Amino acid sequence: MQTPSTIQEELAALLGPDAVLTEPSDLEKYQTGWRYGQGRALLAVRPASTGEVARVLDICRAHGLRVLAQGANTGLVGASVPDGSGRMVVLSLERLNRRLEIAALDRTVTVDAGVLLSDLNRALAEHGLTFPVDLPADPQIGGMIAANTGGARLLRYGDVRRNLLGLEVVLADGTVVDALTALRKNNTGLDFKQLFTGTSGVFGVITGAVLQVVPLPRQQATALVGVRDGAAALALLQALERSLSELLAAFEVMSAAALGPVFAGPSPLRNPFGAELAPYTVLVELASTLPEAALDLPGLLESALADHLEAHEEEITDVIMGRPDEFWALRHHISESLREQGKVLGFDIAVPRSKLPAFTEAVKACLAAEFPAFRVCDFGHWGDGGTHLNLVYSEVQAAGLVPRVQRRIYDLAVLDYGGSYSAEHGVGPHNQAFFDAYTGPAPKAAGAALKARLDPGDMLGTVRLW
Repeated sequence: MQTPSTIQEELAALLGPDAVLTEPSDLEKYQTGWRYGQGRALLAVRPASTGEVARVLDICRAHGLRVLAQGANTGLVGASVPDGSGRMVVLSLERLNRRLEIAALDRTVTVDAGVLLSDLNRALAEHGLTFPVDLPADPQIGGMIAANTGGARLLRYGDVRRNLLGLEVVLADGTVVDALTALRKNNTGLDFKQLFTGTSGVFGVITGAVLQVVPLPRQQATALVGVRDGAAALALLQALERSLSELLAAFEVMSAAALGPVFAGPSPLRNPFGAELAPYTVLVELASTLPEAALDLPGLLESALADHLEAHEEEITDVIMGRPDEFWALRHHISESLREQGKVLGFDIAVPRSKLPAFTEAVKACLAAEFPAFRVCDFGHWGDGGTHLNLVYSEVQAAGLVPRVQRRIYDLAVLDYGGSYSAEHGVGPHNQAFFDAYTGPAPKAAGAALKARLDPGDMLGTVRLW
């Protein structure tokens, strides 16, 4: 392999000097994750076209360099930062953001992988459209595809995989694969694009995509509902799905332990309850493209909740209608607020939603008996079976226990409750060991075969899906 300065000169000749970064101060943001993950890069490159991505991979392969494709670096499993070797090239897609072609009649958009979700939705809003996979961070579209992002409204709209129509990807040998179809119906064999969805960039570098988009809702209605336990939350979900299924956009559940800190701490939000919190609080959202004159959405939600309250009065403690932005602010401030309480060990878990209450109680019992230094502060997307099972602890009291707690909780989720150790965050170095432990031989063999065909030199990414 040639010296770093020689490689830098070759890449700078291709991309321009401003597109190749080597100074430690410049590399810091590419080496440090948004919340988790820290690595060390040889350099970072910022190509501005698919052709430049292909040439960068050619050069890196010729010099025996491994490459990490990076979006907005908002991932939570360490897959968006380089390893600690100091020999990886970070291929940032932040300049690959020029293509944003909206086909309003088809309800599709063709985008470069480096387009930010916020920029995409800003452009779509001018056409009365939106890409409905939403989350508090502002990721790039390529990163969302690589992680198969879910979001708070998966219950209504599905994850990225469900909304992806076509893909452009550059393989490790520099081959550009153009599969940018805008077809919703295309039953012609292998769905090639899905090989790269949710696989953390280890099979190829995503450079473009065709997404299906939906009409922007013209009205929303939200309510906070206090319930006595997890079973009551699921009873409410079932009732709303029976009566308002086509309007139900989100169903978020927050425990008192998770929501309480939002109303305390250095920047507390207003507590709409004004009293002791219920054991669980449900955030319900309805959404519709019909105008208020045609559909009284708040009235429908209020009526449905009143009917449920009348039939299940002993299960409901509060029902508060309010503004969506205020209620979602409570939900989105939970993670930040918990970090004010101590160290946070986060779990991104899914189980069949009927099992969520029993699973949560099993975790609490396990911790009380085996790891009392950890406190459960759970919240998440119960409407689709997802829970962010955050544990707050003191580093002094829990020294050395984190790996044991992780394995114990994941064993409960995967082995006892038929769940997943990664509901929506993907696979990365932070949970590689659990992929290794829980994934069966057939999926691993398929992953190995794909890696051998698409990236035989193991050039791309930091994750091993085989």
